[in-house]
Amino acid sequence: MTPEVDVVIPTLNSGATLGRTLAAVGEHDGLSITVTVCDGGSTDDTVAVAHCAGATVVTAPAGRGVQLAAGAEAGSAAWLLFLHADTVLASGWAPVVRGFASRKANAGKAGYFRLRFDSPDPRARRIERLAAWRGRTFGLPYGDQGLLLSRALYDYLGGFKPMPLMEDVDLVRRIGRKNLVPLGIEAVTSAARYERDGWLRRPLRNLSCLALYFAGVAPSTLQRLYTR
Repeated sequence: MTPEVDVVIPTLNSGATLGRTLAAVGEHDGLSITVTVCDGGSTDDTVAVAHCAGATVVTAPAGRGVQLAAGAEAGSAAWLLFLHADTVLASGWAPVVRGFASRKANAGKAGYFRLRFDSPDPRARRIERLAAWRGRTFGLPYGDQGLLLSRALYDYLGGFKPMPLMEDVDLVRRIGRKNLVPLGIEAVTSAARYERDGWLRRPLRNLSCLALYFAGVAPSTLQRLYTR
């Protein structure tokens, strides 16, 4: 049986990067996929780019947790693949996803990709290694690494919560470290925010937000800190 996969991509003024993300998703030999772009009110050409690529477009209030949940609700495939709009899956991703989704033992597990930044800066390599260690050791892959899981598991866990930040951390914590599997394929993600904010400052901000979240600070408060 060919696995059926709903690819869900939340967007907000993502026209500059979305085309590359959708082009990579389009290379899906051996998979039956539907692509849903869940837009949070873009004022650029995001929706036009999505339509041009043949994606289904749904709308929701801005906020990644809300958008991801709405995008998942729009489909019916047995598997869900969540991606960010500035993440490009490397060649060969489809056979890996097909293999993971075809194994019955993975019905209660989730897979994530290996983070790679689209930058030659050596500081990017250090952050990539840190992300790989964080995923293996703590079971905390972030949303820019993608997330693949069965719809049955997603529904059982209650799906994405309507959180403005940390929606990815919240879900992978409910999945549990022992049920998270690295897929071995790169998810090439835009380095624009790191280049803008600094290769040290940006990770420190992320780490601070994570620590505050674990300490019980509300995601709405963290969002204000994160976007400063």
